[in-house]
Amino acid sequence: PQMEPLALRPLLQQLIQQNAEAARWAGVTVRLHCPPLHVRADPGLLTTMLQNLLSNALKYAPGRPVLIGCRRKGEGVSIELYDKGRGIAEGHLDSVFEEFYRVRQARDSDVEGMGLGLAIVRRLGGLMDMQVRIRSVEGRGTLAAIDGLQPVAQPLASPVPGVGGVQPPRMLDGLRVCLIEDDQNVLLATATLLQKWGCDVATFRTLPDTSARFDLVVTDFDLGIEASGADCIAHVRKASGHDVPAIIMTGHDVRRVQEQVGDSDIPILPKPVQPAELRSLLVAFKLKLQAG
Repeated sequence: PQMEPLALRPLLQQLIQQNAEAARWAGVTVRLHCPPLHVRADPGLLTTMLQNLLSNALKYAPGRPVLIGCRRKGEGVSIELYDKGRGIAEGHLDSVFEEFYRVRQARDSDVEGMGLGLAIVRRLGGLMDMQVRIRSVEGRGTLAAIDGLQPVAQPLASPVPGVGGVQPPRMLDGLRVCLIEDDQNVLLATATLLQKWGCDVATFRTLPDTSARFDLVVTDFDLGIEASGADCIAHVRKASGHDVPAIIMTGHDVRRVQEQVGDSDIPILPKPVQPAELRSLLVAFKLKLQAG
């Protein structure tokens, strides 16, 4: 990690601004309460952790307010996100840090497929000696917190990621993505987004050319009569000789697609795909790639 002094309030203001459209879509008002605190952290890793936690709040507590707060806790600093969603039953709390774990409920059909991603958050926090804490009361809401941030004195100049020409480190640089989508406009828009994040993207509208090697396949499920997304994944995996990780996007019922694919290790994202969800999932795959 590239640890450096960070002003928390501007970093969190930027996070909220970057998610303003997603918050409007979800009907969520995000409020911030953060005194002038400075901590030592890797801006890219911390931003990714916060993005994941905020994405969960927008996804699982739509139409309810979200509060982001910062406070001293012991000798450290904590960042806490409160939502007033339906909460997580006590029996599920021990499992929320499992990779791609998702709290299955009858009403989850519109958000099924990605999991809470808290395994990513915990892993990134561990790299910076930070802890992730979850408290939840079913029917009342959830608190997700990052504890153990190291406070530092205010530097003479406070660098803020993405402000004044200083860009946060791009965690997805060099990730080789095979992107398959039969809608040309969606293909172009998704490819542009992935390239902005630092991915190397090869685009296809049907069965891809497998002469190149890929780290990840991102595909629409319904590609017309020639092939499905599942066919494309199998095609790439057969050519590469191993199970290349994959993500499927679909406008159909997520559970039905999951049953047709028959592989619980392939996350299914409902369309329209939220950029924050897709990015968090890509980060998870990149971390697994680096660890493996």
